[in-house]
Amino acid sequence: MELKNGVPSHDTLCRVFGMISLDVLQQLYQKWQELLNRNEGEALRKIICIDGKTMRSNKRKEGKPSHIVSAWSREDGFCLGQKAVDEKSNEITAIPQVLEKIQIKGQVVTIDAMGTQTSIAEKIRNKRADYVLALKRNQGNLYEDVSLYLKDEEEKGKIRAAGNYKRTIEKARSQIEIREYYQTETIGWLGQKKEWKGLKSIGMEEKTIRTEGGEEKKEYRYYISSLKTEIELFSRAVRGHWSIESMHWQLDVTFHEDANTTLDKQAAQNLNIIRKWSLSILKIIEIFRPNLSMKKKRFVISMNPEQFRNQQERSSTSRTG
Repeated sequence: MELKNGVPSHDTLCRVFGMISLDVLQQLYQKWQELLNRNEGEALRKIICIDGKTMRSNKRKEGKPSHIVSAWSREDGFCLGQKAVDEKSNEITAIPQVLEKIQIKGQVVTIDAMGTQTSIAEKIRNKRADYVLALKRNQGNLYEDVSLYLKDEEEKGKIRAAGNYKRTIEKARSQIEIREYYQTETIGWLGQKKEWKGLKSIGMEEKTIRTEGGEEKKEYRYYISSLKTEIELFSRAVRGHWSIESMHWQLDVTFHEDANTTLDKQAAQNLNIIRKWSLSILKIIEIFRPNLSMKKKRFVISMNPEQFRNQQERSSTSRTG
């Protein structure tokens, strides 16, 4: 794009982004994703993570900021679709709308506890996908029943003996994190089983954190799933949900989204799409130094945008063959 009269003013940019159709911009982003994915195989079942993020500075006085519910492909690093709502509590109504817009057939959808609803599970199964849904105490008896069963040492022993167990060890921030995953199809005793379409298994992540000082603490997370016992896929889905949280973190750290005070709702939502698009580009583009942070990549590109525009075109061409 040629800017013969220089870079437009802040107000001009805001007016332009307020006029662009959200649906059109999202469609352009999806076409770009399809271009990159054109020749990729279907052997790997992708993890599609759904979660919401509040744009904290996008409000007027006593008004409410926009809350964006996104569907993020862990393997691709793309946002497949999104929906803006007035507040976090409206995620329950927004998630089915996001699912309706995107292709999830054959993939695995992960959602945190707020989205663990029977209607959402049914929507996912109707679109011929699988789900791994988190449980918290707001699920009442379902949470209590699953947690009591999976914390029982005898039952844990049976799961390990059946091979539906996985253990990983990682070092993070000067502490050791041990994750143990359990999954079982023995759920005939579960009274709520018939309420959840396609429910085939329950699972748990037991996380042990050991600090340098020798302190140790445990965290437990529980899940219901339409997956049969396949511990590698289940653990990948559970661990993979962090990718959407990482994306939200990058929006704030790399792009300072929470500090952006664009008040026009449509303009702010369009900018949110463009930030995610830019994040996808930053993930795949190669800079001369390896392991460069997203923030430093942005700075290096800004020094010579023309050079890296050509590099991005070559990178896209090579990925599509």
